[in-house]
This record gives sequence, structure tokens and C-alpha cells, in this order.
Amino acid sequence: MARVRLRIYLGEDAHKLGPGKVQLLEAIREHGSISAAARSMGMAYRHAWELVDDLNRCFQSPVVAASTGGRAGGGAEVTRLGEELIRRFHAMEKATRRAIGRDLDALDAKLATRPRSTRAGKDRAR
Repeated sequence: MARVRLRIYLGEDAHKLGPGKVQLLEAIREHGSISAAARSMGMAYRHAWELVDDLNRCFQSPVVAASTGGRAGGGAEVTRLGEELIRRFHAMEKATRRAIGRDLDALDAKLATRPRSTRAGKDRAR
């Protein structure tokens, strides 16, 4: 099945916003912490923190607000801007699918039902 994966390049430093970062924001919203969100996604905490840090540096205000641990424990919450990013990203995905859906369906109809071997592929295997 033909599909499209949306990735948006933001700002001069080419910060990226794609499905993975949006999924991380949604997991932070659900779990209330970056570490719990990372665990739920099978992601290393450091990697999750770097992704959040990149988003926070990209915008004028934070996308995720984190608090340090202690007796009350730490946590993180998705800010209004973070919620807006999630909402807008999903809206852009939906609009993209609507805009190119017919073309994707046309490509889908032309896909082989099973992979075909090619002469070039056979030559490379030798």
C-alpha cells in the first residue's frame, strides 16, 4: 500500500517535526513525564530528552515544560504550544492524504502482487 510520511523542516537550523516527535509529545501528555513516555515507546531517555530539547529550542516558547524530581517527583507536561503542534501536525497529515490520495491509489493499483526479480538485481548478487 502506498503511503506518505510527513516531515516538516522548521526555521533556519532545519529543526524537524515528524510523526515520531508528535508521538513522543502525545506520550508525554499521556504519561506526564519524558522518561515514562520514552519507556512506553521503547526509546532511550536521553534520545527523548534530545528530541524535546530540539523542539523547545525551535520555538519562542516551550513545547514541553519539565520539572525536576525530588520528594514530589518530577514530571513534564505538554504546553499549549505543544498541544497546538500535535493538532496542527495531524491536520496537515490529513490534508496531505486528501490532496494526494487519488495519486497514491493510482500507484497502489500498479504495484506488483509479489516482488519481481530484475536482471540488475541478479547481477549485483553475484
